[in-house]
Formats: sequence, C-alpha cells, structure tokens
Amino acid sequence: MTLTRFSPGHAAEDADLVRQARTGDEAAFTTLYRRYARVVHGLLLARIPVGDVDDLVQEVFLSAWTRLDSLRDPAAFGGWVSTIARNRAADFRRRATDVVELPATLEARDSTADRVEALAVLDVVRTLPDAYKETLILRLVEGLSGPEIAQRTGLTAASVRVNLHRGMKLLREKLHA
Repeated sequence: MTLTRFSPGHAAEDADLVRQARTGDEAAFTTLYRRYARVVHGLLLARIPVGDVDDLVQEVFLSAWTRLDSLRDPAAFGGWVSTIARNRAADFRRRATDVVELPATLEARDSTADRVEALAVLDVVRTLPDAYKETLILRLVEGLSGPEIAQRTGLTAASVRVNLHRGMKLLREKLHA
C-alpha cells in the first residue's frame, strides 16, 4: 500500500470546496472537478480501453457528487475520488464482454500511424505495475508535471520521481524487447 500525503494547504482547500459543494454550490464542485479530472482520467486510462475513459470520468464525478455526504473527511477528496475511479475501472473490467483483437495490419480510415503507435505504447504501459503506470500516464498522457502529480495524488515528490524513473526504465525495456 502506498502512503499518500497531501499538503495541509491543498487538503484544507479541498475540505472547504467539499463543504461548499455539500450545500449545493455547483461552482465549488466544478473546481474539484477541474482539480482532479485529469488524475481520474489518467487512473482510468491505465485500466480500461481508451474509448470508454471519457464516459467513466463523467460517471466517477457523478457518483462523487451524489455521494458527497458520505465522505467522512472532506480534506480527503482526492484520495476518495481516486478510489471511486479505481473501483469503477474494476467494475468495468468485470462487466466487459470478450473482445476480439483485430489484426495489427488492419488500417482504420481515421487512424494515423502516430495514433496507432501511441495506442500500442499505451497497451505496454498498462502492463506495468499500478504505481508506475498511473504515474507515467499522468505525466505522459495527461501532461501533469511531477509536482502536480504529487500534489493531486498525495504521493510525495520523491515517490513520484522514483515511480517515473522506474516506470520509464521498465517501459523502455518492454518496448525494446
């Protein structure tokens, strides 16, 4: 289990926003959404097919909005919404029907070589341990910096650096194997 720590200021801001959202303040919840949408997107992208991610991001935040009163510690919103995302991804995988893989040589009309290559790399990233794949996707796909990843996930900056370094090393090894 990874120990997560949010800065006191960040956690206090989240707590204030949660308290405001609980009173029906949609703007406060919108701020929480903007703060965590890329993190939730990245966590889902690490676990489910690309085409289903956007819909599940919306489901995660709808669930968070409707269950906001069940959050015991308003300062823990980031970890709570991340847990909802991971659980939604697990539910999605359990419900998923068997998929038939198309041949790699089959070209789609709207597909570019770069997109095909990016999806292939994403498939390899998804084979990495959770800590590495989540951190790599947040950095490489969602465009978050190391400090932003640390702030939004609650990981220490040192943990993020280690996860990025080790994750990139494993990714390079798998891509060149």
